[in-house]
Amino acid sequence: QVRLAESGGTSVQAGGSLRLSCVASGFTDSGRCMAWLRQAPGKEREGVAEIEQDGSTLVKYSLRGRFTISQDGTKNTVYLQITNAKPEDTGVYYCATRRDTCPPLYSPYASGKYDNVGQGTQVTVSS
Repeated sequence: QVRLAESGGTSVQAGGSLRLSCVASGFTDSGRCMAWLRQAPGKEREGVAEIEQDGSTLVKYSLRGRFTISQDGTKNTVYLQITNAKPEDTGVYYCATRRDTCPPLYSPYASGKYDNVGQGTQVTVSS
């Protein structure tokens, strides 16, 4: 059974930094896309960053320079580093995976876009 366990969500002040982690387990196949999504209060869930099997990454354009996605050597843990956090970064951050290649980051989120989505971790940035 596939399991995605996010952690690292916390409350920080604007300008602060935090790192989210997601440990993936239960996969029987090898090679997958891993991604971070977020959902701000009252808004649609959106793609934040993706990392392909080959390690190539894509971060939402408006977040580049502050958000970094990475993974460990096993490729079972994916991280999201947030620096210079802003109040608009507040929301629930979700880890997601999809077999093989990543879907288009900017396409609207809908059920089935990713194969697996975690329970989420809350990030709150205060001004």
